[in-house]
Amino acid sequence: MTIAAPRPRGVIHHWAEILPLTPQTPRISLGEGDTPLVRSSHIEALCGLDELWFKLELCNPTGSFKDRGMVVAVAKALEDGAKAIMCASTGNTSASAAAYAAHTGIECFVLVPGGKVAAGKLAQAIAFGAQIIEVDGNFDDALNAARALTEKHPVALVNSVNPNRIAGQKTAAFEICEALGDAPDILAIPVGNAGNITAYWKGFGECSERGLASLHPRMCGFQAAGAAPIVLGKPVESPQTVATAIRIGNPASWKSAIAARDESNGLIEAVTDDEILEAYRLLASKEGIFVEPASAASVAGLIKLAREGRATGGRAAAILTGNGLKDPDTATTQYEPKVTKAAGTVEGVERALGW
Repeated sequence: MTIAAPRPRGVIHHWAEILPLTPQTPRISLGEGDTPLVRSSHIEALCGLDELWFKLELCNPTGSFKDRGMVVAVAKALEDGAKAIMCASTGNTSASAAAYAAHTGIECFVLVPGGKVAAGKLAQAIAFGAQIIEVDGNFDDALNAARALTEKHPVALVNSVNPNRIAGQKTAAFEICEALGDAPDILAIPVGNAGNITAYWKGFGECSERGLASLHPRMCGFQAAGAAPIVLGKPVESPQTVATAIRIGNPASWKSAIAARDESNGLIEAVTDDEILEAYRLLASKEGIFVEPASAASVAGLIKLAREGRATGGRAAAILTGNGLKDPDTATTQYEPKVTKAAGTVEGVERALGW
């Protein structure tokens, strides 16, 4: 009996025609992309929306949206002959870069801000064999060092300043249009280094050009109040927030994020840590979706707009960027386990349940 080989999965295989590929680009994949778009069962009413859809980017191989762009960045680096890659990271980029480096047999160097990376993310980079350098400074210091080092040494930079990352990440906009039959009225998204809002706006523009969408969504980006340089209009020297993935004080894609906001008649606003954690808990308890705190910023922003009387109805998609297991410390501090002890018998369990 002959068993047919499975059809290749992944961003490069599925979206080759919209990516900057050549015949020499390696067709690598860890099965990234093609993430679910799930309709909200409870939260959409709180947001004053007719429809709210969650794009579950937490279902990517390393648990975050970073894989979608990283696969393209690493493939193009390999095409150029790179033997090593480097990134600065608050966690998710390091996990993704290290995974694709391991998959393709190249070295990975990760610069992280000292003491400010969630354990779940650093554990992944360690497991994948990356060489981790803890920088005495914040993310912006780490990125400045990474940029300088990759200009000086034969190592490819795979942060979102790399246009191949943006090219890969824009494919999520195509998936949303494919699933809904059009672009949503609103796209809600967390904003940290601002590469993702840039990529989605680029993707929706290309969807419109190709006849896959009849409208452009309003791009609604949300920063954490303690790390909101775009909202403040100036860099934040010491960004602070529970949402570690967006704890960035000087976004590399600042100008393109502003362009996405302005061209779409959208907004970029701040949500507090309390608002983020409220959305974080609601997503888990009302929707059955466990995200890292940064992901909840998109939903926190939509709830805030509704409470302030600025909800406009219509259809929205909220990007949930990372898995809750990325940040187990936050989970353990937010929830008190409901544990009742019982004897190891049917009767003992019945008594504990009050049956």
